[in-house]
Amino acid sequence: MKTYDWIVVGAGITGAALSYELAKTGFSVLLLEQNEIADNATRYSYGGLAYWSGNTPITRQLCADAIARYQILPQELDADIEFRELDLLLTIPSTSDPEIAAKSYANCAIPPRLLTVTEAGELEPLLNRDAIVGALTVKHGHIHPEKTTQAYIQAFLRIGGEIQIAQVLDVFTNAVKTATTTFASANVAICAGGLSRQLLKAAGIPIKLYFTHAEIIQTPPVDLRLSTLVMPANIQRFQLEAQSTQVDELWNQPGNEPVPPILDAGAIQFQDGSLRIGQISRTLTDPHAEVNSQASEQWLRTSIGKILPALENLPGTWYHCLVAFNPHRLALIGAIPELEGVHIFSGFSNPLVFVPPLAQRFAKYVSSKEDEIISQLLSDRSAKASG
Repeated sequence: MKTYDWIVVGAGITGAALSYELAKTGFSVLLLEQNEIADNATRYSYGGLAYWSGNTPITRQLCADAIARYQILPQELDADIEFRELDLLLTIPSTSDPEIAAKSYANCAIPPRLLTVTEAGELEPLLNRDAIVGALTVKHGHIHPEKTTQAYIQAFLRIGGEIQIAQVLDVFTNAVKTATTTFASANVAICAGGLSRQLLKAAGIPIKLYFTHAEIIQTPPVDLRLSTLVMPANIQRFQLEAQSTQVDELWNQPGNEPVPPILDAGAIQFQDGSLRIGQISRTLTDPHAEVNSQASEQWLRTSIGKILPALENLPGTWYHCLVAFNPHRLALIGAIPELEGVHIFSGFSNPLVFVPPLAQRFAKYVSSKEDEIISQLLSDRSAKASG
């Protein structure tokens, strides 16, 4: 049986980028994905690149790294990932104080600029001006997340990487078990997003990695034109994530919902004219929990209709996925002490920005080359685990 240097579990943007960078460094790599057509957070992402949002030395460096990486990535991967820059519009509801909203972004590398209602309406003509008291704007990167992931995978295959469609059932030291076979590897990287906690739990490993059930509506290409990426200035999802993880034990049993669901009304239009409208976030502790799609879709449509009325009744399909997160760090990276050779690479707070540079840095680090940021993240993780 062939033994790989690395097996990477999960072929979303995280697993695809990490597989490519490990293979490019010279490792033999097998990428495992359970679905022929991925049904993950990458597929339903807005595709936004908040490279302006770094507010610590590490996140500012990673944001700078990400922009430099994305500028050369289409040529390196030999693919059009639809990398571009557009205006982000952060709406401030009429019940809020715009100055307070602006101050919450003051520590960002590039703080968004406060707009009047009139200025916001000029930037985004589809905006319902009566629903806001103002807005914030900043230049924002954007990619097509699925095309970027596929570009990474195709480049990975071209340099000798291998991919298998198989559901991983268990992880051991130096091996991964699927429904049909067992693969041997010196190292395993878990990049299974919202399913990572469940997979590691099956292996007897507790880990403080969580997930939300995220819901969006995706439309076919439409003639209507949205000029900006629209999101609320006060993103409730971050509060939801922090509150839902106060009692870790709640996540060890399915059927719990630590906090009520939230909806952050936003929308983005891709270059082909299709739209993604969202998003609802739920902290249901069962990754396979059923959601009432009709009620959710109505909630989404009603909420976006208040901000962007022209989008409310567009034809579209409701989708659902899991989004991994961890409440304290920008990413959960590094070896899992309980299982030799098994690593976690998941729970990114700003995945489309942080994954490409961190995948590159991680591959360098595990090839016995020092990397200051990876070392710092590992030290930070160890300190918090023991604290």
